[in-house]
Amino acid sequence: MEGIMNKLRHLDAYPKVNEDFYSRTLSGGFITLVSSVVMLLLFFSEIRLYLHPVVETKLVVDTSRGETLRINVILTSNFLKIPSVSMSFGIIPSNFLMFLLDLKVQFDVTFPAIACSILSLDAIDISGEQHLDVKHDIVKKRLDVNGNVIEVRPDGVGSRKMEKPLQRQGGRLEHNETYCGSCYGAESIDGECCNSCEEVRDAYRKKGWAMSNLDLIEQCKREGFFQKIKDEEGEGCNIYGFLEVKKVAGNFHFAPGKSFDQSNIHVHDLQAFRKDRFNLSHTINRLAFGDYFPGVVNPLDGVQWMQKQPIGMYQYFIKVVPTMYTDENGHTIQTNQFSVTEHFKGAERGLLDNLAGVFFIYDLSPIKVTFAEGHVSFLHFLTNVCAIVGGVFAVSGIIDSCIYHGQKAMKKKMEIGKLN
Repeated sequence: MEGIMNKLRHLDAYPKVNEDFYSRTLSGGFITLVSSVVMLLLFFSEIRLYLHPVVETKLVVDTSRGETLRINVILTSNFLKIPSVSMSFGIIPSNFLMFLLDLKVQFDVTFPAIACSILSLDAIDISGEQHLDVKHDIVKKRLDVNGNVIEVRPDGVGSRKMEKPLQRQGGRLEHNETYCGSCYGAESIDGECCNSCEEVRDAYRKKGWAMSNLDLIEQCKREGFFQKIKDEEGEGCNIYGFLEVKKVAGNFHFAPGKSFDQSNIHVHDLQAFRKDRFNLSHTINRLAFGDYFPGVVNPLDGVQWMQKQPIGMYQYFIKVVPTMYTDENGHTIQTNQFSVTEHFKGAERGLLDNLAGVFFIYDLSPIKVTFAEGHVSFLHFLTNVCAIVGGVFAVSGIIDSCIYHGQKAMKKKMEIGKLN
């Protein structure tokens, strides 16, 4: 047994030195103090990294199909005086339809220079499916010149009843009679009723007709349509809501006027509003193509644009990158990031070939980014701690040895008079 113990003793890689042979120095004490502090700082840093999740990033090909995008948009338009421009219709060329999209947009837009009754939102997908003058899940706030909220209401012009409705066959509505207003030739089926100015305008839009003179529409006169437009003169509009889109390239845009299709051309009718100038200056407070996840950066947040030309089309070309974020508990967030470039197409001599508006034109990247939260294993943590302690101890030992032997050599030279 004693032989085994002796053999084990010979395997000792850490031979002990008698304390009588130790030589302690001031420089050695200083280096020991500094190295101890460094080791503690690195140790606590490693503890922090071990306790907090680490995000691992990967790039993969996006193989998902048939999903939808949720787009969150917050825009603010700033008022700016611009020269008067006469305009009746804005037209998008047929080749531009390749960039229009159906989407679920959550937005908050403030247009201090455009009344709520004038501003509209359209969305068309790359296959040609259109959502014109979108109103569902959208709310508009009327704003005064100081940006204060005047009224909050669903989209559309109000319907004030000025007097008893005029029946289709003539004469005012009598007691217990059911009102059925005329659609003025825009009925899609026989016997269809248009009981409000908005219904007449929608019927005309579905037919692809422009309404050149709303003074002749009894419903609009009864509800005070033009008086409502006049009352909102000089006001701004805060519009917010959301749209949901398919995962295809597309476009959504904010533009003045009522939109409709005419010979497969997207048209906005501005005659009904009797407006000869439109200022599209805006601020995008927030634009997001999906839910929030930790570390997301939306490049258009807080972007401002001031319109300096009489009229024009402002375009944001967006590349959407599908993103999946998985937290440490295994919960997954399917969302998107994006990059963007901007372009403004102005009008020469007050004439514009395309529709005046603010366009968000986007396409999807085939590459998907995945973020996965995870913790460093305990063995990895233990390895790093050992490396910190051993590394600092070894480096400090080398520094101390260099200083000690240097001082010893200099002292020896001084003793023999070789050092002046």
